[in-house]
Amino acid sequence: MDVTIIDTSGLGDRSYLVSGDGVAAVIDPQRDIDRVLNLAAEQGVTITHVLETHIHNDYVTGGVELARLLNAEYVVAGGDEVSYDRRAVSDGDVIDVGPFRFQVMHTPGHTHHHVSYVLHDGASTAVGVFSGGSMLHGTTGRTDLVGAEHTEELTHAQFHSVRRLAAELADDVAVYPTHGFGSFCSASPASGDSSTIAEQRDTNPALTNDEQTYVDELIAGLHAYPAYYAHMGVINADGPAPVDLSMPEPVDPAELRRRIDAGEWVVDLRSRTAFAAGHLAGTKGFELSTQFVTYLGWLYSWGAPLTLLADNADDILEARRELVRIGVDNVTGSAYGPVDALAAGAPLTGYRVADFADLATEINTDGLTVLDVRQAHEFDDSHIEGAVNIPLHELLGRLDDVPTGQVWVHCGSGYRASIAASLIESPQRTVVLVDDQFDNAGKHDLVA
Repeated sequence: MDVTIIDTSGLGDRSYLVSGDGVAAVIDPQRDIDRVLNLAAEQGVTITHVLETHIHNDYVTGGVELARLLNAEYVVAGGDEVSYDRRAVSDGDVIDVGPFRFQVMHTPGHTHHHVSYVLHDGASTAVGVFSGGSMLHGTTGRTDLVGAEHTEELTHAQFHSVRRLAAELADDVAVYPTHGFGSFCSASPASGDSSTIAEQRDTNPALTNDEQTYVDELIAGLHAYPAYYAHMGVINADGPAPVDLSMPEPVDPAELRRRIDAGEWVVDLRSRTAFAAGHLAGTKGFELSTQFVTYLGWLYSWGAPLTLLADNADDILEARRELVRIGVDNVTGSAYGPVDALAAGAPLTGYRVADFADLATEINTDGLTVLDVRQAHEFDDSHIEGAVNIPLHELLGRLDDVPTGQVWVHCGSGYRASIAASLIESPQRTVVLVDDQFDNAGKHDLVA
C-alpha cells in the first residue's frame, strides 16, 4: 500500500492518492484532476473511491468531476448539504477499498461537519489519518471560515477533535493533512513536511495547551484571509463545472488597449523586475509565482473578465491552471511575447526598483512617503517610522488614501509590494518598488 502526495504549493494544500493491489482512493482532489488521472495511469491503478474531508473554503474541488468521470464512489460527510449524488458518511462508518479501508471520524472545528479518515492496512492496523483541516503539522485549521458567530464554538470543537485523534490513534500513525503548507486555512504556520501522532503530542497547540489557552491563542491569532474564500463553499456544495485548461483566446494589441482603457483586468504575469522595467500602462502586475493565485484571487473583482499577458504560452497555461483551482473561469483573452510588441509602438511605462539600503539614504527626501502593504498585525509588530500602512487586500478600496508624490512601497519580501506598485501607479505618483526582505530594514536603522 502506497500514499502519494499531490502537492498544490500555490495554495498550500495537498491531495493524496492511496493505492494497493491495482486499486486506489483519492482524498481531497483539487479541480485540475488531470494530475490525479496521470498519476493513477503511471501507477497502473484504478480509482474506485473519492473522499472529501470537508466542503473546502480555499479551493474548488475536483471530486465531483473525478467521481463522475470514473464512476467512483464519492464520499462526503452526511451533514453537508450538497446538490449532487454522494455517499453520505458519519462517525464510525467504514469505506472498504479492498486491500485497505478507511474509518470515518467526525472531527469538527475547521467546519461543523468535517471528518477525518483513518487508513487501515490489510491487517486492520491503523497506519495513517487524513486529517483535512483538523490536526495539521504543528498547528490546526482555522475556525472562522463559516462565520464569526461560530468561531468560538468551532475552536472548542477543534480542540476536542485533535485530542480525540491523539487519544484513539497510536504514536506511529502518520498524519496526512490537506492544509498547512502555506494555506490561509491554517490557523498558524505549520511545521515540517511529514509527521506522526507522536510528534503532534509534542508540537500541536491543541495537545500541549489546556483548552481555554488553546482557544484564546487561536482566536487571537486569526487574521485576514482571501476574499475569494467566500465563493468556494458555495461552488463546492453546488458542484463545480468541468474544468477548462485550454489556452484562452488570443487578443491583438489593439484589443488589449481597448480592454485596458475600458478598465478590465489585464494582468501581466512577468517577473516583478521585468514589469517595473517596462509594461503597458494600466495593466496589473502579478508575477507568476507560488503566491500568484492567492493574491490575484484576493484582489480580483469576482466574475469580471480577465486577460493574461506573459512572455510565453506556457506561463499563460500555468496561470489558467492556478486560476481554475479557485473558480476564476472568466479568462477571456491572452497575449504573449515581447512586451513592446504587445504595445504596438505605444510607449511603455515603468518605475524604479530599489532596496532598503537605497531607502535609508533617501528617506529624508521632502515629499517621500513609505507605503507598507503588509497586514496590520505585521505592521504593529514592527514597521518603518512614519510609514503609511494600507494592507494589500484593502488597497483597491483605499487608493485615495495613498499620497501623491514619491511613494516607496514595501512588504515582507517584495511580492505584495510589486502588486501594490502596479495598482498605485499614476501620473500623480513617482512609484519606487522596494524589492527586498523586510528584515533588511532593521539593518539600516529604518525600523521604529
